[in-house]
Amino acid sequence: MQLGILYALLAYIIWGLLPLYIKSVHGVAPLEILLHRMVWSLVFLGAILLWRRHFGWLRQVATNPRLILGFAASAALLCGNWFIYIWAVSANRVVDASLGYFINPLFSVLLGVVFLHERLRPGQWLSIAVAASGVLWLTLSAGQLPWIALALAGTFGGYGLLRKTGALGALEGLSLETLILFPVAAIALGYLIMTGQDTTRSAALGTQFLLLMAGPVTAVPLLFFAAGARRIPLSLLGLLQYTGPTLQLLLGIWLWHEPFPAQKQLGYALIWISLAIYAAESFWAARRTPLAAAIDGEYRQKE
Repeated sequence: MQLGILYALLAYIIWGLLPLYIKSVHGVAPLEILLHRMVWSLVFLGAILLWRRHFGWLRQVATNPRLILGFAASAALLCGNWFIYIWAVSANRVVDASLGYFINPLFSVLLGVVFLHERLRPGQWLSIAVAASGVLWLTLSAGQLPWIALALAGTFGGYGLLRKTGALGALEGLSLETLILFPVAAIALGYLIMTGQDTTRSAALGTQFLLLMAGPVTAVPLLFFAAGARRIPLSLLGLLQYTGPTLQLLLGIWLWHEPFPAQKQLGYALIWISLAIYAAESFWAARRTPLAAAIDGEYRQKE
């Protein structure tokens, strides 16, 4: 349990500090950062697979076109999520990006209702209603939808839905997704370099090194997350996941001094209240289930 908590926290801390990495490669266009991330992620994951000699799953993929199509869709959503996030951080919208990952769990719950026909308890519906009121307030106070947050929550929520119904594990699934994205990314990056439109070659040596590190920056937290998820309850994992957006929010406000006026604070407060309701309701339901099972078992024994 303790090791699982450590792994999960490491994953969420790395994701929470990811804006520091993106800011450190300043001067490189968001699209170019994305292309490097797609290319070097496959190189890094390929090295892990080679070290573990873990290529047997590729036979399952080669004989299953439907599986490939499903992971092509999840790869497209992942690519879109990466680009929106990189652009948001580069455009000094870290606070807005953090909101997307605060509301993502509730968005995923709604996707489960729509596509997996999952049933929600009254407390979960209340949580979603409060979050929706927060988004509505942010829209009315700003005069526009918080589109960055909604786009991040939508793409990552959809990605999670496809991965939940996929047939591959974390390492294999991400490897297949980056394998699908690699040809497009390599061709696009090669075109930028050949036509002199890239900024990588003219960047400082430290920036070039950081771009090469895009692979481990992408894959390592995911591997930590997968290791943690296997060792701790889902309810605890759900509570720990707010570490990431909290760190992002604090970085945006305190380090980069992004505006966070009272109107926006009220909208965020409503969403935090909804998350507290959701967490408390989930904890109560998790405690109630074993108790109900024990009472039912005692009743059956008496019969």
